[in-house]
Amino acid sequence: MPLTKRTAVSAGGLVIRAVAGRPEIVVGRRRRERDGYVWSLPKGTPEEGETREETALREVREESGLEVRILSYFAAISYSFVRTGERIEKTVHYYLMEQVGGSFEAYDQEFEELRWVPMDEAVALLDFQTESALVQRAYDALTLT
Repeated sequence: MPLTKRTAVSAGGLVIRAVAGRPEIVVGRRRRERDGYVWSLPKGTPEEGETREETALREVREESGLEVRILSYFAAISYSFVRTGERIEKTVHYYLMEQVGGSFEAYDQEFEELRWVPMDEAVALLDFQTESALVQRAYDALTLT
C-alpha cells in the first residue's frame, strides 16, 4: 500500500547567550519511544491563527520555561519522515532569540532535561543532522562578526 503524503510546518528558536565571550545555546533532551533519548532544539506546531513568530515564541516559552524575544529570522530546515503509513514533509522555521526572563524550572516537561551548551559543543550533541548543521551555521555567523 503506497504511503499517503502531507506537509507540516513548525517554528522554533535558537536561544543564544554569551558567557565569557563564548556563545551558548539552549538544547533539550527528550525521550522518544523508538530510539531512547534525543537532544534537540525547542520547536513546535502552530496553533490556529498563530504567525510563525508567535509559534516560535510560544513553543520556546512552553518547552524551555524561558521568556525570549526574537532578534531575527535565521533559516528553515526541511526533512521528511514516515509515521503510521504517512510520509510527512516537514519544514521548521528558526529564529535567533535571546532570553529576557523566565527559567528552566517553568517549562512544560516535554523535555526531560534542558541546558545551556556552548554552541560548538551543541553541534556534536544534537541528534538530528539538520539541527546540528543549523547550529553550526549560526555559530559560524556569530564568531565571524
